[in-house]
Amino acid sequence: MQVSPEPVPQSAHEVKTARPGPALSIIIPCYNERGNIEPLFNGVARAVTRYDWELIFVDDSSPDGTIDEVWRLAQMDSRVRGILRVGRRGLSSAVIEGILSSSAPVVAVMDGDLQHDETLLEQMADAITRNGYDVAIGSRHVEGGDNSGLANSWRLFLSNAGIRLAQFCLPVRVKDPMSGFFAARRDLFVQSVSDLSGTGFKILLDMLMVQKTSPKVIELPFVFRTRNVGESKMDRKVLFQFAHMIVHHMLRKNSRVSRQPSS
Repeated sequence: MQVSPEPVPQSAHEVKTARPGPALSIIIPCYNERGNIEPLFNGVARAVTRYDWELIFVDDSSPDGTIDEVWRLAQMDSRVRGILRVGRRGLSSAVIEGILSSSAPVVAVMDGDLQHDETLLEQMADAITRNGYDVAIGSRHVEGGDNSGLANSWRLFLSNAGIRLAQFCLPVRVKDPMSGFFAARRDLFVQSVSDLSGTGFKILLDMLMVQKTSPKVIELPFVFRTRNVGESKMDRKVLFQFAHMIVHHMLRKNSRVSRQPSS
């Protein structure tokens, strides 16, 4: 005769008290950054103590096993998540996927190469949650910031030339629109997704260029560190993608203007 299982006490079915999600999601696009993953995690854990946070690493199938290191850390700490992208490459599109996987009201973006100063993350989050800014930029070009960590004079020249061109196209005055280190209201970013080009390495510039009204932006100084592990991804392809993004947005802008009825 089949014996029915013992009834499970009602208390075992009770749902445990829900835990709120993170207030800050930090998106880190990465490629061949295995040696930087744990030091970056440790740096964020030391620096960000006033916000519940999560690290979302978005890896473009790095051959050095970056995602394996991310998953190892995720098994030790639930604040770490890894997204493995197969057959897709690109920093901007990686950032987009990372942000869309998050539900935090504030999202931050930083590189996985340890050149961005994680101690600035709380100030960025404060600027948005407490002071009403839409975007907080880690800036190398305001008082107290420094750009000397760029790999060489060629990269420095390209960065400065790109900044001058970008400033000409933006709806809001920003001294460092080429920064890859910033935080933003998640809803502002999500509302912009359909208009983003999603190409190249300059997702901040991409986001700022598509805003129909000028967002409230603050720039916070930081010192751009020297890379210790891995190598710079600046090459001719990146320059082409940057030019393509600028042209893409200028053509869209001109198209919108031409469709407006004349008075």
